[in-house]
Amino acid sequence: METINIICVDDQQEVLDSVMRDLRSLTPLIRLEEASGVEDCLNLMEQIDDSGDYVGIVISDQVMPEANGTELLAKVAADRRFAKTRKVLLTGQATHADTINAINDGHIDNYIEKPWQQEKLLSIVKKLLTLYIVDMGIDHSEYMSVLDQATLFAKIR
Repeated sequence: METINIICVDDQQEVLDSVMRDLRSLTPLIRLEEASGVEDCLNLMEQIDDSGDYVGIVISDQVMPEANGTELLAKVAADRRFAKTRKVLLTGQATHADTINAINDGHIDNYIEKPWQQEKLLSIVKKLLTLYIVDMGIDHSEYMSVLDQATLFAKIR
């Protein structure tokens, strides 16, 4: 079975802890990883790719010290190795211009405002994970318990 990773990026550890807690129901089948910033995330993605594993989703905060989430997600989108990786901007401080740039440059798949609702975050992540698995041609049968069934059946028809 392939190892699919979800990377959560935020410079505030308490936010990372919350996201990881809210997504922990995925962990029997999906590996959750933390990154404290842009460079940390890019290095982690490199390690994951080098090991032959997958980066299914990157969930990033917008406002971080070294670079912002839009810049990170634009780098992910520009790297052909991660062309199908789903991208989520999870932030409470993005301006209207930041949001437009995230869509246009970062090619985000979803925008979630802080504070978020656990059920909504988990639902969005399951849908994006399902799309990633189908688009990558990964055998979805092993992941059924963590996939969004409606999205899956709509994609495989």
